[in-house]
Amino acid sequence: MEKWDVLDAQGVTVGRTVVRGQTALKSGEYHLVVHIWVVSDNGRFLIQRRSDKKRLMPGEWAAIGGSAILGETSFCAAQRELLEEMGIRLVERRSKLVNRIKKRNSFIDVWLTNSNVPLSQLTLRPSEVAAAKWVSKDELVDMLQSGQFHQYGKEYFDTLFGCVKDFMYELECKR
Repeated sequence: MEKWDVLDAQGVTVGRTVVRGQTALKSGEYHLVVHIWVVSDNGRFLIQRRSDKKRLMPGEWAAIGGSAILGETSFCAAQRELLEEMGIRLVERRSKLVNRIKKRNSFIDVWLTNSNVPLSQLTLRPSEVAAAKWVSKDELVDMLQSGQFHQYGKEYFDTLFGCVKDFMYELECKR
């Protein structure tokens, strides 16, 4: 049984919880979702194909991520989801929250992190992830245009792609 903190329209917890799939969020109530984009030193993106057993978006290529559970911060949720789905440890100094998007009943926090982990070293959770692969920006754009990758919206990807260059520059400056 997964519990979520209920957030208000500003993204602040209201002191109430809901059980995923059992309690509907009311109008003006939100829960937190995280997306984690892993970018390699050469600018490639690690993407996942969701398990065919998933209730939401089964079998789709999509961002790595999921819902924050009771008491989790955005970073902790991103850390847990990346470890659960890919077996990658999210390191705070190599990660950055780059966007928060308000949807109908959720806030989506979009994280960037840097890793060069080979596919052979990933630990995919079969109940969550069917496959993973590294793709270039152009390959990802082609997948979006052909409907092979989940369409989060033009603004989402414009912001994501716009942040990657700055993020990689910041990481380089820290080295």
